[in-house]
Amino acid sequence: MTRVGIVLLTLLVALVAVAVGISLYWLFAAVPLLFLGFLGAWDLLQRRHSVLRNYPVLGHARYLMERIRPELQQYFIERNYDGRPFDRDVRSIVYERAKGTAAEEPYGTERDVYQPGHEFLVPSMAPCEVPKTPPRVHIGGPDCTRPYDMALLNVSAMSFGSLSANAILALNGGAAAGGFAHDTGEGGLSEYHLRPGGDLVWEIGTGYFGCRTADGDFDPSEFADKAAHDHVKCVSLKLSQGAKPGIGGVLPGAKVNAEIARVRDVPPGKTVVSPPYHKVFSTPRELVRFIAHMRELADGKPTGFKLCVGSRRQFLAVCKAMLEEGVTPDFVVVDGAEGGTGAAPLEFADHVGTPLTEGLLTVHNALVGTGLRDMVKVGASGKIATGADLVKRMVQGADYGNAARAMMFAVGCIQAQRCHTNTCPTGVTTQDPRRARALDVGDKTPRVRRFQEATVAGALQIMASMGVTDPSQLRPHMLRRRIDPYTERSYAELYEWLEPGQLLAEPPLAWAADWKAADPDRFTV
Repeated sequence: MTRVGIVLLTLLVALVAVAVGISLYWLFAAVPLLFLGFLGAWDLLQRRHSVLRNYPVLGHARYLMERIRPELQQYFIERNYDGRPFDRDVRSIVYERAKGTAAEEPYGTERDVYQPGHEFLVPSMAPCEVPKTPPRVHIGGPDCTRPYDMALLNVSAMSFGSLSANAILALNGGAAAGGFAHDTGEGGLSEYHLRPGGDLVWEIGTGYFGCRTADGDFDPSEFADKAAHDHVKCVSLKLSQGAKPGIGGVLPGAKVNAEIARVRDVPPGKTVVSPPYHKVFSTPRELVRFIAHMRELADGKPTGFKLCVGSRRQFLAVCKAMLEEGVTPDFVVVDGAEGGTGAAPLEFADHVGTPLTEGLLTVHNALVGTGLRDMVKVGASGKIATGADLVKRMVQGADYGNAARAMMFAVGCIQAQRCHTNTCPTGVTTQDPRRARALDVGDKTPRVRRFQEATVAGALQIMASMGVTDPSQLRPHMLRRRIDPYTERSYAELYEWLEPGQLLAEPPLAWAADWKAADPDRFTV
């Protein structure tokens, strides 16, 4: 029975009860039934809460728990429940910013600032004024003829198929309204990415969805046609994903309807499996040449690649190939192993891939050490949800950040963790039309814009408190980590930071073996 049917049946029963309300006993039953019937009807008609649109009446239990959660949380904090400090709920921060409500809270930090691993940014005794206009990152190296100015925070890669059409519409509409970019994910370029008019980074994965031949090879003609679209500002080659590096994605056949099949250039109704590797290259040199080929097919638009860092030696091999071929990508997006996904084996999610901090440090230093850093911009993706997250990643070597999970929160995700079942209760990660309709695009679009705007504003406010007006002024000594309850060290002390061209002149001891073994014609482990 549908939700509408349940509500109508409840109203009918209530009306019958009133009609036969000869005795007070019938009236006692009619009043609450009428109330519940009208409440359910209101829940179905309202557009603000996706949960209530999918679960009228019953969904109010969730919001009741949400209202009492701060009191429960404080109760456990005061009693130091199970010995661990509580962090503030990141989802609450995202929800508040998306709704446009104040994110300030009373009392002090809930973190144990003496806990090993705690990190903090260093404020200045001479803070600066917050810039009125957020800075942007110029993407475009020497071979790029159509550069793009990227926002400090953008929508990270999430495919149509993994997300519903309404979720894609809301994300892209928010990007259009806020002037930031939206990565399509590897699931192809759909009308839902194009209709709202937001700037797009078109991502191509190992399945070449949306630009593939009948046998699954890369189709340069179809790629060129779609890359020419005005809304496509950059193109990106996905090498690996943080939550599952080394394996491809899977979209069950039940979710591959005619529309998704058309977008991905695959047969409808059949399970789609992305290969774990690319057909278009097998060596670092071939990778670099293919990046140049993609940029040529895209008529000079910024072209780069995304990866979860593994072997430092292999990335150095790619840098050597860049030097020998005289070709550089315009950007590299580093995806941290802590990043999320709709579905992945737990062994991969928990044990494979480099966390974002070490991945950024590897990529940034490798590019600096080979003298290529000024030509290649670096993006960071992996649990970026607050302004502080964004500033930390820029200290660690990123030029800009991408957010996926936080953007999903902004469109209503409640982390029910049912993404892979097609039964998402808020309509974010489902292809079930009845469930997807709960996500009202008109309501969620401004939430995406407000969240991005408030998060970037928070990052700029933090930087101003550090005496910095532009990300280029951030330095490693401005971020510190506690080593033990009595010792803390800055990132300048904890990690080795290479000088421009240092690997070409005299590699430091810690890098020398990897640099020597890096081969531009082999992916040596």
